[in-house]
Parts: sequence; structure tokens; C-alpha cells
Amino acid sequence: MRYADGGSLTAERRAAREGIRLEAGQRFAQGDRTSGIARDLRVSERSVEQWRRNWCEGGLEGLRSMGPAKLPKLSDVRFALLEVDWPKGRPCMAGKTSGGPWNASKR
Repeated sequence: MRYADGGSLTAERRAAREGIRLEAGQRFAQGDRTSGIARDLRVSERSVEQWRRNWCEGGLEGLRSMGPAKLPKLSDVRFALLEVDWPKGRPCMAGKTSGGPWNASKR
């Protein structure tokens, strides 16, 4: 299961949600109804239906967290370089002054 990190889920919250899904998986194995599971776990029936599909395809492993939905596109090294270079401005502007060739006042 993946959850968008737009909600800033911490590892602890992801683990807590995984625990809820695993509990639902145990209830699936007992034959419990979707509505009862949703009510008891305080989640939507739609979520439980999706979990049930994942459980049918992959068992309890299909309900485990896969980590954050998005991984950083920059490596830690490149991100550190970006933090150093960011205050310098856009690369196309590096070393340019207001008298550059695109200055409208010189036309």
C-alpha cells in the first residue's frame, strides 16, 4: 500500500496505518463483512474494499507498507550542492549585470 506523502506522513504514522490494514487482513481471513471492518477500524468502506482486493492478491504481504510514495529525485549530494548554489540565483544570470544584452534600455 502507498500513501501520498503530501500529508507528511511520518514513519510512525505509516506503521500505524499498516497495523490497521493488517488487522483488517486478519478480519478478512475470519470472513468479516466490509461494513463491520470499516466501522470498527474507523475507516471508509472504500478503503476496506481496496485492502480486501490487495489481500486477495497478496495475502498479508499485500497489505504491508511500501514506504513513501515518492522518493527524492535528487541524491543527498546533489541536494547539498543545490543548497549551496541556490542563493547565487539562476545559472543563466550568474555574473550578468543590468547591462546585459537583454536590457531593454539599451535598444
